[in-house]
Parts: sequence; structure tokens; C-alpha cells
Amino acid sequence: MAHGDFDKTQDNAQPAVSNGIPPPSFPLPLPDSPDIITANLLLLIGQTPNPRLKFIYQLLVKHLHAFVKESNLSTDEWMAAIQFLTLVGQTCTPLRQEMILLSDVLGVSALVDALNNPVMGGATENSVLGPFFTEDAEDIEHGGSIASEGKGEYMYVEGRVLTTEGEPIAGAVIETWEADDNGYYDTQYADRTHPDCRGRLHTAKDGSFGYRAIVPHAYPIPGDGPIGGLLISQGRHNMRPNHLHMMAEAPGYHKLITSLYPDSCDYIASDTVFGVKKSLVVKLEQVDDDAEARKRGFPKGGSFKLLKRDIVLLTEEQSRLTRRQVVGELEASYLQTKDN
Repeated sequence: MAHGDFDKTQDNAQPAVSNGIPPPSFPLPLPDSPDIITANLLLLIGQTPNPRLKFIYQLLVKHLHAFVKESNLSTDEWMAAIQFLTLVGQTCTPLRQEMILLSDVLGVSALVDALNNPVMGGATENSVLGPFFTEDAEDIEHGGSIASEGKGEYMYVEGRVLTTEGEPIAGAVIETWEADDNGYYDTQYADRTHPDCRGRLHTAKDGSFGYRAIVPHAYPIPGDGPIGGLLISQGRHNMRPNHLHMMAEAPGYHKLITSLYPDSCDYIASDTVFGVKKSLVVKLEQVDDDAEARKRGFPKGGSFKLLKRDIVLLTEEQSRLTRRQVVGELEASYLQTKDN
């Protein structure tokens, strides 16, 4: 039913209307057993016009029904799951995405990311987007700061955006964001008035970029909602290792969503959203040079950390070819398993 159907009264109600699809043209046995329920649904889904959707629906039903049968799911457990998913949806706001967080902690986000963004030729690997990206980052100049003063320990980030052949990519757009020294993103503050610890910049003709940031800190994902409760029930911590988000894109190149993880964090191996890859772990250089700090624009001077990292992008064609190869291998593996 549409939401409006629940707003009607008996006095103004119009007859309920179906979606116009007639009963199937083939016979279906009455669902007198668990196996018949599954078989009937698969037959009905077989009418799906879109081949890809039909494949996804059928596979989902097979695995979901197999899970229910194998676990012998009780009615109370089923209802608890329904209530949990309902609460996940109700917790979402324009700035908080609890549904993505659920996908993250179950490893689904990282799995989809890995399957859809295979790399070749030394290209930079992807990492999970996470729920804290926003579209309102402000543009900053080369050497500018993404963080307001007092948000954390000074860090300067520099590198180049390159092709897999090592050629510079001029005019690439980089979005970058991170949590502050308290372990919060700007969107987690109720009094947020403008974006902070996030920014947008463009690479120079030689593909270079540079900006002031803060040293990222490990932080907990929100624990006040249903996902926090889920992790507690599983005996898992809710910590993400310290990291700096970066998104890079340029015309003709595959969009990259990634993060860089300083190597000195205790949570790298057990990241609650499974986002860390070996190639994305970086070492920060300690620079104890007041003059250099002021030259790079840090107001208080002193020391700072230096993060040097080039970003290597695949062309759209390279990405398609690599993805096609991975999909082919997965489909071959699936067919072999199905035959066995």
C-alpha cells in the first residue's frame, strides 16, 4: 500500500487498487511446505523482465531462504530482525546514514567496493566511502587548509595525481575529509554552521596537489543507534583506525574513492568497517622546523607531520577491462559451483 492508504477514513475511502499485474499464466501449488514457498517465489521472480535483476532476485531468495532454513529462525528472532531494520531506517537523517553503516560493519560495503574497483598497473586502491561524505565542501587553493585552527595536530598532505604510465593529470578534482581531534566529523556536531575538516581542490598542470590538514585520529563509529547495539551483541569494538579520506576524479578516468591510514594505529587490522588495505597504509614524516611550518601556512609554526602520497588513476577503459576480467572469473566460479 502507498503511505496515503493509511491516511484514509471509512467515510472518504476509495476502493483499493491493484498494481494491474494479472495472476501468473502457469499453475502454482499451494505453499504447504517450506520448499514449495521457495520454489513458488523463484517461479514468480522468473517473470522479471530485466535479466540482471532476475538473476539478483533469484540468488537473493535462494540464499535468504537457505539461511532461514539452516538457522531454523524462530518467530521471535524474525520479529527482532524486522524491528532492528525498521530502527536502522528510522535513525537515518539527511546527515546520518545508518543504513550505510550497517552495510559497512557487515563487510558488504568493502566487498562491493573490492569487486567493483579492481586495479591494475599500480593504480591506487579503493577504500570504503563511509557515511560522512557531504557535497558542501569548500574549494581551497594549493597549500590551503581544510581544517580550522585548533582542530588537531598540524599535518601537510602533498603528492601528484598520475596515470598508470606516470603522466600527470592536470585539473583533477580532489575531495578530502577527516575527523577532528575529538574523533568527530563536522556533521556530528549539532551546531554545525559550515563544513570543516573537509575541502575540495584541483591539481596543477604537473598533477601536483598540497594542502594543510590535521593528523587523523582513530574514532568510534556512532554507537548510540542500532548499529552500535549490533556490534556490542557481537562482542566487537566500534573503532575505525585513523585515516584521511580522499576522492579523486578527472574526465576520462575512473573515479577513485580511497583513504590513507597512518601505520601507527592499533585498529588497522580490525577496522570495524574492513576498509584498510596494505597499499593504503602510510608513514607520516615528523618535521621539526618552525620556519618550514610557517612557510607552509601553519599559523602557530612549530612542528608538523608530512604525508607524501601520489594518486594513480585508471582510465575508464582500463577500469572496464579490469572489471570485465574480474566479473568473468566470478561468473565462471559461480557456474562451476552450480554445476557441482
